[in-house]
Amino acid sequence: MRFRLKAFGLHLLASASVLTLALGALHLGWYHWPGWYLANVPPVVAVMVGVDVVLGPTLTLIIANPGKERRELKRDVAIIVAVQLAAFTYGGITLWNARPLYYAFSENCLSLVQASDIDREDADKARRADLALAPRWSSTPRWIWAPLPDNSAEANKIVSAAIAGGADVIDLPHYYRPWGEGARELKGQLKRVDDIKFFSLAEKKTLKDRMRAAGLDPDRPVGLPFTGRARPLLAVFDPTNLKLLALIRPT
Repeated sequence: MRFRLKAFGLHLLASASVLTLALGALHLGWYHWPGWYLANVPPVVAVMVGVDVVLGPTLTLIIANPGKERRELKRDVAIIVAVQLAAFTYGGITLWNARPLYYAFSENCLSLVQASDIDREDADKARRADLALAPRWSSTPRWIWAPLPDNSAEANKIVSAAIAGGADVIDLPHYYRPWGEGARELKGQLKRVDDIKFFSLAEKKTLKDRMRAAGLDPDRPVGLPFTGRARPLLAVFDPTNLKLLALIRPT
């Protein structure tokens, strides 16, 4: 039993260390709040933890028989590690492709823009033009304004494409503008919690309770919905200087 526990402990330590380093780097670089929540990362992380930290070491505990030939034991451990690496690779690629790149204000809400959302052709166009807000492999999350173009025909084309399931303006980096340039439009979209259609009645009650607890007035027009893969957050701004005061979960 001592041999089994030693093998289990070493396998657990190695697996947990590698996974912690990988997830820690992704979290610090791209998935810090609110990216972790809005990208709905927990299901992917649960698979990685389940296979790499729970299943792998547990199987090692089961097969680590001191009476087994070393060649056979190495083969069994190698099979387990191969399965772990497959799960780790799947999770790592999924998280990398879905990493948050922008928090975009457009029209009447804030939206999370992930790497997988970006239109590749337009991203290449933005990089060739050397635009400051063009996405690059090392880009970390940036707050931007993504207005529809002034040209009505071009704007209608984008809206029609978005309705049909194509790229929306928030997926087209060529149209991105600095966050500060959208201040007037953002201020005009601020609403009271009760006037925001993205939340259910129960969620609005929760949001108002949490705003009051934080010393914020839910009856003032200070909020915008912040959408992503999970339930929207409520973004609360100071209407005088548009400083972000809070991001509040509705559940």
